[in-house]
Amino acid sequence: MFSRFFAVTLLCVLFTFSGCANASNRKGYTRVTSTKSRVEKVRAGYTFSGDASFYGKGYDGRKTASGEIFDRDGFTCAHRSLPFGTKLKVVRQKTGASVVVRVNDRGPYSKKRVLDLSEAAGKALGLDKAGHAQVTATVIE
Repeated sequence: MFSRFFAVTLLCVLFTFSGCANASNRKGYTRVTSTKSRVEKVRAGYTFSGDASFYGKGYDGRKTASGEIFDRDGFTCAHRSLPFGTKLKVVRQKTGASVVVRVNDRGPYSKKRVLDLSEAAGKALGLDKAGHAQVTATVIE
């Protein structure tokens, strides 16, 4: 009799706490999926082109994917796979205006874009008026 009661109680306790196993899927919890890096290693001189935009106002003071605090007045950018700290020379194709930025975030999340520049870098290229533009980026470091 005692062992049956113990077994039923144990099953109830295990069933109750099994719901906590998926706590990381709930809103408000951080989920770490992998420690492996999907970052491409690139050499100086690697060039790519595409559409770029800028971001800043709503993100100022928040953490970037690299862990540093985003500063919209800094010359930084977001790229999907380049290693953090990579320096790029970004040239707006239409005007020839250029800036040097450092990758410190992941994005852009729009499939049509290749870079998201900080607000200061975007303004230097004239994106504050256009919103987005075709650019050519070259890895310099």
